[in-house]
Amino acid sequence: MSGPNALQVLAGYSPDDRGEDALALAALVTRGAGASLAVAHVHPPPWPAHGPGRVDAEWVAYLRSQADEALAQAAERLGGLAVPRERVTVRAHPHRGSGRGLAEVAREVGAGLIVIGSAPRGRRGRIAIGSTADQLLHGSPVPVMLAPRGYAGHAPGRLERLTIAYWRRRDVAGPLLAAAEFAGTLGLPMRLVTLVLRPPGLAARFQTAGGVLERQVAQADEDLREAAGFLGGGAPVERLTSVGTGIDKALGTVDMLPGEVLACHSSHDAPLRRVFLGESSGKIVRAAPCPVLVLPRGAGPAAAGAAGPPGGESPG
Repeated sequence: MSGPNALQVLAGYSPDDRGEDALALAALVTRGAGASLAVAHVHPPPWPAHGPGRVDAEWVAYLRSQADEALAQAAERLGGLAVPRERVTVRAHPHRGSGRGLAEVAREVGAGLIVIGSAPRGRRGRIAIGSTADQLLHGSPVPVMLAPRGYAGHAPGRLERLTIAYWRRRDVAGPLLAAAEFAGTLGLPMRLVTLVLRPPGLAARFQTAGGVLERQVAQADEDLREAAGFLGGGAPVERLTSVGTGIDKALGTVDMLPGEVLACHSSHDAPLRRVFLGESSGKIVRAAPCPVLVLPRGAGPAAAGAAGPPGGESPG
């Protein structure tokens, strides 16, 4: 994909493991989509000193030198990840909130995707939501993709498939089409997955509970068929209904390719065209063993205004 409508990716970089994870994932997206890549290092703004309107010159120089060093390191790393230098731009941006700073940069460069790494406290191979992710996952104007902790150490050679965590709901058409457009840009096959939650403990043993569960699975299968039909027109869309006593258990039974990306939509309570992580989506992000793409509510191409799958309610 090239030309004026090519995807612009923004990677948030800090000179640590999470920065390396973000670059590894952003490089895969950039190469797969023929995209342009902006790398931003958000640093604290200078504090006023010696009276209003003045700042400490030495502190400003230090911040700039640290930012320049980090961005030079990022550019060098991207060369080793086979991202053409002419597709890469770097910029430092002062802001007290790293996530809000990245959202500002995304608007300035016209980014269609922000890529970040996991907070350092998380389990390896999983995503932990730190302050940067929290700010972006509660207000980003564009989709956010998160790399699991340690992703750079075992990143695949390419992305292989986009799995969409799907629940029927009233505003699903836009995010569904946005995910399909993203898959098309990267040349990825799609899979739709619905997670059906089984009652825990003794309740699951009662016959009535089993009957309810069977009906839920049957409804989920029908919803997936309708959603796949709505996407239509391209390659067949794989469908899967997975059952578990919680989102982590249900998602744990879903096979994932080395180059898998899992997409989920924002809460239906989110502001329109903003990312806002709901309870269920938050659990999916934390349980996923692969990168996760979080789509804003109401996201989608111009076609998203068309009639979509029947409405309903999601648990998130």
